[in-house]
Amino acid sequence: MYEEKHSMKSWCKYAGALAVLSLVGLALLYSGAAVGAAAGGEITGTIKLDGKPAKQRPIDMSKDPQCAQQHKGNPAKTETVVVGPYGGLQYAVVSITEGLPEGAANAVPSQPVTFDQKGCMYQPHVVAMDVGQQLKVTTSDPTKHNIHALPAAGTGNIEWNITQIPGSTPVETTWKAPEVIQVKCWIHPWMHGYMVVVKGPYAVSDDKGSYTIDNVPPGDYTLTAWQETYGTQTQKVTVASGKSATADFTFKASKQ
Repeated sequence: MYEEKHSMKSWCKYAGALAVLSLVGLALLYSGAAVGAAAGGEITGTIKLDGKPAKQRPIDMSKDPQCAQQHKGNPAKTETVVVGPYGGLQYAVVSITEGLPEGAANAVPSQPVTFDQKGCMYQPHVVAMDVGQQLKVTTSDPTKHNIHALPAAGTGNIEWNITQIPGSTPVETTWKAPEVIQVKCWIHPWMHGYMVVVKGPYAVSDDKGSYTIDNVPPGDYTLTAWQETYGTQTQKVTVASGKSATADFTFKASKQ
């Protein structure tokens, strides 16, 4: 009887200790996850144009009535410099070009990037993506297109030229190396856009010139802002754990 009671007490003590250890383990696991989630910061800012932008020209689409019909009464315009009412510069790509830990630089987003052909224009005009990130080229138009991607020789990226008819399935591909790649359509010569391939976190400025790069590990970095007409600028920035850092860029308008 004594042995039974003693055994029962020992088992209760063991079970109680095991429960406490399990709770401690879960608390540590939760705490570690919370710290990990909070460790990343962000970089925000605006891209602006100082000066008067060149006027974007209306596009003559009369050679393809199906294209022209989609812009009836409101002709499409070129998009080499798109500026908002307060000087915000759209379609500038901001990426981290120095300072990223290897893991963050090599991480590939699981979400694909979509580059659509709509209204006989590329939408968006500029897309950014990581090396190895899935790219889906789609067409929403009732007319045929061919999409011709033109990487530079020797970069490791391979040139391709693919025709898409209305209702085509998306073209799915990836790029192997960082590069600014121009895209054209030889059926509609006014169509052009860019695929900007980077390594690591990136953002594209919106119609107000604003951008945000999320999930940036704490550290000191060099940011590069690229815009198709005005080239590139760099800036140093420090990101603290769980904090937001700010980096604004201003490009000078070309003299007219």
